[in-house]
Amino acid sequence: MEKAEHNVMEPTRNVDIERTKVEFSKGVKHLQGKLEWLFIQKGILLFGIGFLLGRALILSHLTPFALPFFASVYMVRRDRAPIALIGLLAGSLTLSIPNIAYTFSNTILFLIVFRMTQKWRKDDFKTLPFFVFFTSLFVKLGFDFIQQGQLLSIYNGAMAGVEATLTFILTLIFIQSIPLLSMNRRKKSLKTEEVVSLIILLSSVMTGTIGWAVYELSVEHILSRYLVILFSFIAGATMGSTVGVVTGLIFSLANVASFHQMSLLAFAGLLGGLLKEGKKFGAAIGLLIATLLMGMYGGGEAELTKTLYESGIAILLLFLTPQSLTNKLAKHIPGTAEYAQEQQQYMRKVRDVTANRVEQFSSVFKALSNSFIQMDGRKDEEYEEKELDYFLSNVTEKSCQTCFKKEQCWSRNFDETYGLMKDIMYEFDQGNIPLSHKVARNLEAHCVRGKKVQDAIYQELTHYQANIKLKKQVQESRKLVADQLLGVSEVMGDFAKEIQRERENHHKQEEQILDALQEFGVEIDNVEIFSLEQGNVDIDMTIPYCGGHGEGEKLIAPMLSDILEETIIVHKEDCASFPNGYCHVTFRSAKAYVVETGVAHAAKGGGLVSGDSFSMIELGAGKFAVAISDGMGNGERAHYESNETLRLLQKILQSGIEEKVAIKAVNSILSLRTNDEIFSTLDLAMIDLQDASSKFLKIGSTPSFVKRGDKIFKIEASNLPMGMFYEFDVDVVSEQLKAGDLLIMMSDGVFEGPKHVENYDVWMKRKVKNLETEDPQEVADIIMEEVIRTRSGQIEDDMTIVVSKIKHNTPKWASIPVNQKQNTRIS
Repeated sequence: MEKAEHNVMEPTRNVDIERTKVEFSKGVKHLQGKLEWLFIQKGILLFGIGFLLGRALILSHLTPFALPFFASVYMVRRDRAPIALIGLLAGSLTLSIPNIAYTFSNTILFLIVFRMTQKWRKDDFKTLPFFVFFTSLFVKLGFDFIQQGQLLSIYNGAMAGVEATLTFILTLIFIQSIPLLSMNRRKKSLKTEEVVSLIILLSSVMTGTIGWAVYELSVEHILSRYLVILFSFIAGATMGSTVGVVTGLIFSLANVASFHQMSLLAFAGLLGGLLKEGKKFGAAIGLLIATLLMGMYGGGEAELTKTLYESGIAILLLFLTPQSLTNKLAKHIPGTAEYAQEQQQYMRKVRDVTANRVEQFSSVFKALSNSFIQMDGRKDEEYEEKELDYFLSNVTEKSCQTCFKKEQCWSRNFDETYGLMKDIMYEFDQGNIPLSHKVARNLEAHCVRGKKVQDAIYQELTHYQANIKLKKQVQESRKLVADQLLGVSEVMGDFAKEIQRERENHHKQEEQILDALQEFGVEIDNVEIFSLEQGNVDIDMTIPYCGGHGEGEKLIAPMLSDILEETIIVHKEDCASFPNGYCHVTFRSAKAYVVETGVAHAAKGGGLVSGDSFSMIELGAGKFAVAISDGMGNGERAHYESNETLRLLQKILQSGIEEKVAIKAVNSILSLRTNDEIFSTLDLAMIDLQDASSKFLKIGSTPSFVKRGDKIFKIEASNLPMGMFYEFDVDVVSEQLKAGDLLIMMSDGVFEGPKHVENYDVWMKRKVKNLETEDPQEVADIIMEEVIRTRSGQIEDDMTIVVSKIKHNTPKWASIPVNQKQNTRIS
């Protein structure tokens, strides 16, 4: 019983715990929001920074931080400038009365001059550093004159120039840094210059703590070391050492006694960044090692103990820093994993939006296609009945309207009259002139104006037939547009799916490939996987300069073939032009088959311009297209028509539209483009390079032949030439090719070229069968020569022959087995 009660209470406790966690998380977020609102929106953070900068010194008596900070806040957050000024004055007051007077005079003079010259300024941000420079220079020289009672001396002038120059530089830095601290909505990423500017600002702020001590431990040493190991833990050795050098340099300028701290901070940042793989413990160990090494050059055991205590407190602050804060900072610093993940997430969102937009366009085109689809049969019958009623109404108006028997025929015997007129119309429509004996006898018995009715029906029949023909053409046009819109919709839908596939995260597979190659001893700088789909692998790699030895082709591609269990080849290679550079290599899946082609062609009479055109197109979807087009006639016009046919076809096929839709689109363009009777044939073969399956589309073209050993296959289809009719059906012939097959395609000038030959099929098959070579170019040349020889060397028509040989794609380099002790197969 107790066990049953325990089982009942356990889920309730889990629910309470989860509810408590959720409430605690909400409370923490609410508190964070309140603190952010208090410090950023209300300006308390700016007040604190102004207080520390107001008491910060350079070379013990220069104060170059106050005016640049106030000017930057005035430009970026003018509503918070009074709070920043109060903080600066409060900080200056902690130093001395003359310091607060100097800071107040600087800011007041700057405001007066800046406001008075407002009409003549075009770009406030560009002119601001110059206003700060001259204001600082003038006020510094004025205070020196008041305090010392003498005119300008060389020393005072040099110090005034140094301080004014520092204010100029600090203004440029603070303009980039202040928005990062005062804006509630910060940018997702920071430039390197902005990060360095922020570090300089933080280091400058920490100089305001010089002289503060807690139990004889220096506050500035603790904060500076904490800042260094924090950035080294977040961003690595480069950023850590940069923070150490910048912070140490500013501290050494503020207090010469702190000069040795620059070495400690820079070394701590370097070691902490190198050991960041150990998380916070690694950064802490780096600081401790740097402290021990630099402490040995200090003032004995007491000084070393004090330095270790300061480093220990900095390490404690690092461990007390929330993980959420470090992750948030890392997202803004270039080069970090969090930054890269943030950028990838942004790109993923862009891809999502793009994919959704493409899918929307696809659905729009599909809806448009559906709207253009032909009406159903019932509505077609209704339209024909309506057209027939209009037809008979016009006939009645011309023949029966003035007849004295109109009432008897149309009121009392409507069905009989209506049926008789339909019979007459169908007789004329079938070409039965004069009418058949039965229909003529019925008309004579029923109508007193039979001859007039026949004439009226015969005249109106022409209009009726024109309307029916026009409607049929509109229906055909609508169907053609619907097919083309549907084809575009399918292409865009496939493109959206490709975008969705690109969104897949391949980090795990990238690490597996990187580890496998490096375990083998191959040095790889970077791996990016775009697709691991079987037969469509796409991988980019960055490798060190190989000196032109072909490391990617000879070593990496064979290893990838073993890892991915399919043949991988180098698709593109961009080698560095200098020894210390990097090579960028793209690896793709090798196709199972390759097509080797040979072409022979000749113009009529040995001319230069042939009416035939040919093209070999390698499409992106792993397909290879071979096409021949023969324009009607010869010469430039025929060449233009055939070439234009292939050009349009190539563009449409490369867009991904299905072959039949592409050919219909080309046909409609050719038929609508001109009223001249200029036609062109098309012989198209689409070969899939993965399985050698092929589709043949023959539009008014001659047969093609496939030679497989001693066997010859003929491929033919019956389609009219392109451009002859606006709408036509395309017959597709499918054939499975094999390695070693020879595909021979030709224009009618070759097929019908032999003289004194009764059966062209038999003659061509015999010539192909007797070939003793399988080289495509040699086959094309031999057949062309045989045809011309039968004509005694005369070329009476344009002649083109394209021979394609299907071959297994044998990679140049065999796969290299990767370490068999590990399971390196990519999942």
